[in-house]
Amino acid sequence: MSDDSSPFLTDDMEFDGEAQAVEPTSRMLSWARNSALYRLEQRMMTEKQLRDAIMRKAREKFEDIGPAQVKALGEFAVTFAYGIKALDDTAFAEITVRSGQRSGKSKRGLAQKLQIKGVARETATAALQETNDLVAAVIFARKRAFGPYRRVEPDEKRKAKEFSAFARNGFGFEICAKVMAMTTEEAEDILSDAPL
Repeated sequence: MSDDSSPFLTDDMEFDGEAQAVEPTSRMLSWARNSALYRLEQRMMTEKQLRDAIMRKAREKFEDIGPAQVKALGEFAVTFAYGIKALDDTAFAEITVRSGQRSGKSKRGLAQKLQIKGVARETATAALQETNDLVAAVIFARKRAFGPYRRVEPDEKRKAKEFSAFARNGFGFEICAKVMAMTTEEAEDILSDAPL
């Protein structure tokens, strides 16, 4: 293609002598809208998750779809979801953090989860402000019967296993050691004072 003035076609869009369309068809847009609605009815998603899901499914559903059309469908779905106020990364981050805190997830683990889901760093940082790793570590210990909640006297192997589990879940050594040294009453006091 020698004419560089066309805003819709580029050389890399040539396909067997025919230029691929850049604009999605009305059928594609209708599908993207309905697919976005369906996905957001099922669960809360981030902007990145919705865009990626629509783009992935569009490639599967439409045989001769071009990369520009795929990207346009993803953007259309995100714009549509924001338009009906069904997409809110801030609310997603806050709900994820509250739920994670109640289930014993560390601040570091929650930050990583939000990053993977595509939540902006500033939004994630704001949502993580109210988290308390000590409370989360006590909840984690209660769930796993570690530290003050263990039912048997620990040997060195058991203690190492418990420390390793805390570390894998993103808790620092100081918090882990503090929880392991607590009595059951101290742990319950921490949980009763925590705003969950």
